[in-house]
Amino acid sequence: MTSRFLRPQHLRRAILIAAILAVPVAALAQDDPKLDPKLDPKVLQPRKKLPEAPGKLPKLGADRTRGLDFLFGALKAAPDEASAKHVEARIWAIWLQTPSDTAALLMLRAKAAMDAQQSDVALKLLDAVVKLRPDYVEAWNRRATLYYLQNDYAHSLADIQQVLVREPRHFGALAGLGMIMRDLGDDKRALDAFRKALAINPHLEKVPELVKTLSEKVEGRDI
Repeated sequence: MTSRFLRPQHLRRAILIAAILAVPVAALAQDDPKLDPKLDPKVLQPRKKLPEAPGKLPKLGADRTRGLDFLFGALKAAPDEASAKHVEARIWAIWLQTPSDTAALLMLRAKAAMDAQQSDVALKLLDAVVKLRPDYVEAWNRRATLYYLQNDYAHSLADIQQVLVREPRHFGALAGLGMIMRDLGDDKRALDAFRKALAINPHLEKVPELVKTLSEKVEGRDI
């Protein structure tokens, strides 16, 4: 697949999906202490510290599932936007974790390629991560995003399905599913996907407005 730049008419859509599906890539490097930033200084950016989670949140132990269960509960119960963003950052950090140094480096390179609009390079890198670590949810999610930006909805939907099989609470993938359904003109399924995403993460940006608009189209205005 050849590299292609975003056309002006796609810019707004690209910005929206980036806002919904973007993940703190710095967390990947931060959570993999074995990753050496000297491997490629042109690709690996300085590590940025994630926002601190609220003080009452315990540090996660080895039980990843129980830790995520707690964080998803905390996300729903977050008293304000700032607290919700702290919890959300912890969830993304867990999703980004991988025991493979190679997968971590490939993900960082793929992010750099996507930022440089080198879609063909990014796709090859993500293909390699998926092949190396098929259990790594974020590799599927990142590739789904890339396919979406290329208007390759069939492959994007296939990757979203792989994400949701492994993590049904992945609000980013659900939001992406909603955007594809909306682009395809299936407002009912788009609304359903957006509502599921909000049920998991009530603090998603842009999604409440999309739900409101689609609700009026699908279900009509309240009398």
